[in-house]
Amino acid sequence: MKETLLKSRVGLVIGAALIGLIAGALELFGNPPNMGVCVVCFERDVVGALGLHRAAPVQYLRPEVPALVLGGLLAALVFGSFRSRGGSAPLVRFLLGVFASVGALVFLGCTWRLGLRLAGLDGTAVAGLFGLVGGVGAATWFERRGFSLGEARPISKLAGLLFPGLMVLLLAAVAFPPTFGTTGVPFASAKGPGAMHATALVSIVGGLAIGALAQRTGFCTVGWIKRSVFFGERPLLAGALAFIAAAFVLKAIGGKLWPVLSGAPIAHADHLWNFLGMLLAGLAFTLAGGCPGRQLVASGEGSSDAGIFVLGSLAGAALAHNLALAAAPDAGEVVGGPGPWGQVAVIVGILFCTAVGLLVRKREATDHGLSPS
Repeated sequence: MKETLLKSRVGLVIGAALIGLIAGALELFGNPPNMGVCVVCFERDVVGALGLHRAAPVQYLRPEVPALVLGGLLAALVFGSFRSRGGSAPLVRFLLGVFASVGALVFLGCTWRLGLRLAGLDGTAVAGLFGLVGGVGAATWFERRGFSLGEARPISKLAGLLFPGLMVLLLAAVAFPPTFGTTGVPFASAKGPGAMHATALVSIVGGLAIGALAQRTGFCTVGWIKRSVFFGERPLLAGALAFIAAAFVLKAIGGKLWPVLSGAPIAHADHLWNFLGMLLAGLAFTLAGGCPGRQLVASGEGSSDAGIFVLGSLAGAALAHNLALAAAPDAGEVVGGPGPWGQVAVIVGILFCTAVGLLVRKREATDHGLSPS
C-alpha cells in the first residue's frame, strides 16, 4: 500500500483492521487463548525468560516484542520518518511505565488485549473498557490544565538506535538460544500461558507486520480514545472498531469466542479491580504519550523517551510477579483478581499518576515525542 493511502482516513481503518486480523491469526497459530497479542503480557513473559521473575507459567522469550520495535524501525527508515529524540522527564516516564504494567497485569491485559478480549465477546473486559476511558479522560483533563513532560530534543542517531539494537540482540537470542552456564536462562514455561505460542517464525513475521503498520498509521489505542471520545475525531473511532471487528472475524472462524461474564481464559471477573486496573493503565499510558504498542513502535522510530518507558514497563512486569501484585485468573467457579498487595499497588499508582498530572507542567505546550497521541 502506498504511504498516502496508509496516512488517509481510509488507510487508518484498513491498517487497524489488518492489525486486528494479524492479532487474531496469531491466536489461531498458538498464542494464548483470549489474547493473540498483549504487549504488557508479552513483556512480562520476556522478563520471566530472562530470570527477572520466577513465575514459571509466564516465562517465554516472546519474539513479538522485539519484532514490533524492529517493524517500526524498518518502516520509519524506509519512509524517512526515523527521528532520534529524547531527554524528556526520563525518571517520570520510567515510573509511569512501571505503574502502567502493574495496572495492566491487575486487569490481565494491556489496551490491545482489552480490544481483543472485547472482540472475543469476553464480558469480563467491559469494566476494563470503562476504566480505560476514565483513565484517558483524567489524563486529558490534566493536559488541558497544563500537564506536560517537556519537549523531546534531538539526540544523536546512535542514541536513537540504541534501543532497537537491544531488540536485535533479543531477537537473535530467540533464533539462536544462548546457554548461560547452569542458570537456565532463558527460561521457558512447561505449562501455562508461557507455553502457548505460535512458532518463532510466525511470531516474528506477525510482529514485524504489526510494527510497520502501526508506524505508518499511527495506531495508538489510548491516543485514539482521547481524540475520538474527548476531541470528536470520529474517524479514529472507526479505526478502533475496525481493529475489534477484524479480530472478531478471525476468532469466530477459529472458534475462539468466549461470550461469558466469568471464567474466560486468562481473565478474572473481579469487575471493580478490572475497572481500577485499566483506570491506572489508561492514566499512565496517556500521560506518557502512547499505548504500550505505540511505545514499542516509537522506540523503533528513534524515541529514547519511549525506550525509557518500555524499560519501566519491563521492570513493572517483573515487580508485579515478584511482589504478588498481578491478578490471578478465574479458576472454575472461583473468581480471581488481585491480592491485597496488588490492590494497594493500584491505589498507589493512581495517586502517583494524579500527582504527576497535577504537578508536572510546563507553561507552553510541547511535543511528548510520541506523536500522534
